[in-house]
Amino acid sequence: MKFTGTDKYVATEDLQMAVNAAITLQRPLLIKGEPGTGKTLLAEEIAAALGKRLIPWHIKSTTKAQQGLYEYDAVSRLRDSQLGDEKVKDISNYIIPGKLWEAFESEEQVVLLIDEIDKEGGTGANFIFEWTIKRKSNEPIFESVMISTSGQQGLSFTTQGIRIN
Repeated sequence: MKFTGTDKYVATEDLQMAVNAAITLQRPLLIKGEPGTGKTLLAEEIAAALGKRLIPWHIKSTTKAQQGLYEYDAVSRLRDSQLGDEKVKDISNYIIPGKLWEAFESEEQVVLLIDEIDKEGGTGANFIFEWTIKRKSNEPIFESVMISTSGQQGLSFTTQGIRIN
């Protein structure tokens, strides 16, 4: 399983080596770049080239990490309890799996793309990484792609950094 680029994505030798090292070592690959430089396309093309299913998780600055695992639908459960529905006794009826849950529960290896959709920056994907940025420096924009073997899952993160004072 080697990534050499695709018809849509011409990967440099250095990028090919980095992606293939991440595959072999089963570790994330962090990629920095300005908006529109192909970070998301890279994750999509890695998944396509390796025959892996891509699970996109589009987040915004208000997204919480826990939403990637699951959400609890308390409103539906309350409604069902008021209506006397028997399914209210089983809480699993009200657990909505998130994209991380979907990726880790998958029988086959997948690539999970976590992509921030609002461009003002914010805290969306920043729940995963913390950094400090010196004043007058460029805001970091990064993507992490993790492809692994033995049934472990691939992860991809795209975000815009925020300035921490």
